[in-house]
Amino acid sequence: MPRIDIPRKSIYRLSIYQRCLQRLRENGVETVSSEALAKAAGVKSTQLRKDLTYFGQFGTRGLGYNVEALSTTIGEVLGQNKLQPVVLVGVGNLGSALLRYGGFRKEGFEVVAAFDAAPEGRRRDGGPTPVLAMAKLEPFVRENDVKMAILTVPAPAAQEVANALIHAGVQAILNFSPTIIDVPDQVVVNSVDLAVELENLSYFIR
Repeated sequence: MPRIDIPRKSIYRLSIYQRCLQRLRENGVETVSSEALAKAAGVKSTQLRKDLTYFGQFGTRGLGYNVEALSTTIGEVLGQNKLQPVVLVGVGNLGSALLRYGGFRKEGFEVVAAFDAAPEGRRRDGGPTPVLAMAKLEPFVRENDVKMAILTVPAPAAQEVANALIHAGVQAILNFSPTIIDVPDQVVVNSVDLAVELENLSYFIR
């Protein structure tokens, strides 16, 4: 499927729609209305329909969406039709926990290698992912055509590591480092700041 220019917020919601559709498939549901799918995803039905129109017309008035067909199409748009190789940089406590997470492969992603400044000191319960020295990062990314990376290094090292990843050909970075990294326009960064997320939640505590 050719690349479609979709707003980033819509892409984020597509992932949520896909999770909802996967649950429906697991429960043997064949069709779902836009209202029901939107409610499950936590959005308005008008927003759902607008997001879906970016890559085609789906659904039949009065019948709803075919769950299997819509899930397949969203999976193609999100690149889930093939296993995406990912590297992880920074095998500290958070990085090690992410390496032990078994859900990546189920969603179409495989952490093929991890990198750390002191790989010999990183023992992680016998997990299968190799932990390599930072000197091997750029050649590994190039040789294996890796386009995605997870960044879990300390803040002072984040920009340097991001530069190395981008120089090697990485186009998308999931950044867990508590800092903002500067990247070219063609590189996409999603930053996860756990402290900010907790601060946001604390607003609702009374």
